[in-house]
Amino acid sequence: MSRNRLNRRTLLSAGATGGALAGVSALPFLLAQGTPETSHVDHDDSTAAGEHEGHFLSSTVGDIDVERLGWDPSEFVTTFDYGEATTMRDGTVVREWRIGAGEREIEIAPGVFFPAWTFNGQVPGPTLRANEGDRLRVHFVNGSTHPHTMHFHGVHSAFHDGVPGIGRGEVLPGESHTYEFNAEPFGCHLYHCHATPLKRHIHKGMYGTFIVNPDPATRGDLARPRHPEYEESGEWQEFVMMMNAFDTTFDGENEVYAVNTVAFHYMKHPIPIDRTRPVRIYLVNITEFDPINSFHLHANFFNYYDTGTTLEPTLRTVDTIMQVQAQRGILEFSYANHEPGLYMFHAHVSEFAELGWMSVFDVR
Repeated sequence: MSRNRLNRRTLLSAGATGGALAGVSALPFLLAQGTPETSHVDHDDSTAAGEHEGHFLSSTVGDIDVERLGWDPSEFVTTFDYGEATTMRDGTVVREWRIGAGEREIEIAPGVFFPAWTFNGQVPGPTLRANEGDRLRVHFVNGSTHPHTMHFHGVHSAFHDGVPGIGRGEVLPGESHTYEFNAEPFGCHLYHCHATPLKRHIHKGMYGTFIVNPDPATRGDLARPRHPEYEESGEWQEFVMMMNAFDTTFDGENEVYAVNTVAFHYMKHPIPIDRTRPVRIYLVNITEFDPINSFHLHANFFNYYDTGTTLEPTLRTVDTIMQVQAQRGILEFSYANHEPGLYMFHAHVSEFAELGWMSVFDVR
């Protein structure tokens, strides 16, 4: 571990216990070891609360202001934006979105604010979802003070690749461009700004998930559970998770790690799971400055579909998966044979977990 990492670790013990701290030049949040603020999970059912009562390994003191943040990570994790759909005379479905680039300060941990570059004012940007074969139009407006683009991991022309100096290239402040292409291949993909310097645009928050559902008419019955127009998809509980991190000191190393931006959010607000229904996670790694990130599931195992472009698992019965930046996949598993309770999932790089990338499912 580098000396800078060790110095940052000492900052944890010097954090504040309340109120916003000025600037982002230090890491001003405190790890709490079973403090009253973070020890218990609120449940409507008093019996369930008693069963789940106990100490979490670590978390932050207090909570972020969701209203000020402008989006709720607890809602984001289950929100899929299908855009505005129009069916043409030839039967083609055209889906359209309006995405704006902008700059705003976001709270990534209680009292820790980060000067982000955003899509539609949030980090990650909205989760765009379509069906295989749809025609997609993404109307992009650059409302920021820097040149930006939208680069989609999918199949499209060079003109719409969102790369500086190629095709449409960079979209300057005040300008706009409509990216247009077909939704292919099916799978779990992403989009991000590809303007230079690339690492700065990604690290500052310009990314989101892009999902294409497989077409059962051409892919067969195995595609039905992944397509919302088929009854088999209704039993699944689906979640989108982007593994990200933030360099609050701008020294090229991250101080805060998370899923969907806010450190420890799903520790304080566990994700509810109906154990009678299977679970599907669309997992994307967009972490800058670290070569890999990982996902580890406690007390359970999952099937993994690398990039989501297959209907048969790439790996079966695993509990940990590694991803490099921009790698993604689909995880499927079930708690049908488990007793109710809090089940943890987190990065299996211990430092990442202790600095925010630690979460729990509330299995009921």
